[in-house]
Amino acid sequence: MNKRAEKFSENRMGIMPVNKLLLSISVPMMISMLAQALYNIVDSIFVARLGQEALTAISLAFPLQMLMIAFGIGIGIGMNALLSKSLGERNFDLANKSANNGVLMSWISCVPFIFVGIFAAESFIRMQTDVEKTIAYGQDYLSFICVFSFGMFSQFTFERLLSSTGKTFYSMITQIIGAVVNVILDPIMIFGLFGFPRMEAKGAALATVIGQMTAAVVALYFNVRFNREIKLSIKGFRPDFNVIRQIYSVGLPATFMQAIGSLMLYGFNVILISFTDVAAAVFGVYFKLQSFVFMPVFGLNNGMVPIIAYNYGAGKKDRIMRAIKYSLIYAVSIMTVGMVIFQIFPEKLLLMFNATEEALSIGVVALRVISAHYLFSGFNIILISVFQAVGNGMYSLYISIARQLVVLLPVAWLLSRMGNLNIVWLAFPTSEIITMILCFILFTRVYNKKIKITPPA
Repeated sequence: MNKRAEKFSENRMGIMPVNKLLLSISVPMMISMLAQALYNIVDSIFVARLGQEALTAISLAFPLQMLMIAFGIGIGIGMNALLSKSLGERNFDLANKSANNGVLMSWISCVPFIFVGIFAAESFIRMQTDVEKTIAYGQDYLSFICVFSFGMFSQFTFERLLSSTGKTFYSMITQIIGAVVNVILDPIMIFGLFGFPRMEAKGAALATVIGQMTAAVVALYFNVRFNREIKLSIKGFRPDFNVIRQIYSVGLPATFMQAIGSLMLYGFNVILISFTDVAAAVFGVYFKLQSFVFMPVFGLNNGMVPIIAYNYGAGKKDRIMRAIKYSLIYAVSIMTVGMVIFQIFPEKLLLMFNATEEALSIGVVALRVISAHYLFSGFNIILISVFQAVGNGMYSLYISIARQLVVLLPVAWLLSRMGNLNIVWLAFPTSEIITMILCFILFTRVYNKKIKITPPA
């Protein structure tokens, strides 16, 4: 055994007690994801001070932002799963190829969004509303976010490289730095403080992309300086299409799964605007608020995936099942706390965004009804990521299609035909219960066909 393999044989992914390992990796990731949630939350809080049209514009821009995030996360998940599995198998050459090809694919993915930012930002907002002031704000915000999306894609990729080898502390630091930069710059650039020109919605977008670029640079430094298990190198690099295919075999379903969320947001906005623009703004606010509940669970997820992928590659079934069990316990607990907060304090949460009386009357009902599905969501989020970790990313895609396109949007549209906005929100708990049933059925299949018969490495 060479020195590198001998050193790696002691990697904590395969030997540390699973609960301790999961917490040691996931807690920094959870903090990182909370910092990530600050990007959009802070933008919306400050933009709300510009008026209802500005807040609505940010909400209408969010589906396209989610599509960008979908591509970044999808490539990161595919790269992460292949890289962690390769390390579990002690295939260090494949691990390096996974990292370098993943970075290349991430950079290529931002190109279409740059063109959208230059040529189609206004058209995207105009498809959802005819209020000219909202359109102007939306175009200003979305064009900046898209044109400078290179920073977001780079940040996602370099942070995934850190998490794939268990170095989530450094990932946490990069997220916090990016979030702090964004929080500091937001009021300065939006309102023109300290001699800086007043940029309003453009300022919110510029503050966000500067934060993302800063985090990307810091994450790259941490990978080069501390991530010894992989080597990022431009010298002599050639794209490996077999590796790219393996990354996309898991990453594309994850991308489509996230992209379906973008389509759901767009469709839901259209349904809500048929009642009032304020409903769409409230829904956008809800989505920013719920990120503080979901993001810690996604952080838990991101810590769980490399543990399962590594131990699946190493043939350690018991460790896989313990990781799943502890993840489910923590996820459901987090979601329960979130549900309680949304049930008790909806008014206080909405007032952070300068909510009007109309927004409060709509939002209080929305937050309470939608948050009722959180208990089911915790279960679903974990099992969807288990499918990705063991190479069944298509299952995750099937579930997302069923949840958001086959159930959620059609149910919401049917409920909207009754003319009562308050009952439209019932589409969320309905779709999540159906999703939980599907997750259980597919997990039983994955367990019997893959996990139960995992051969020792």
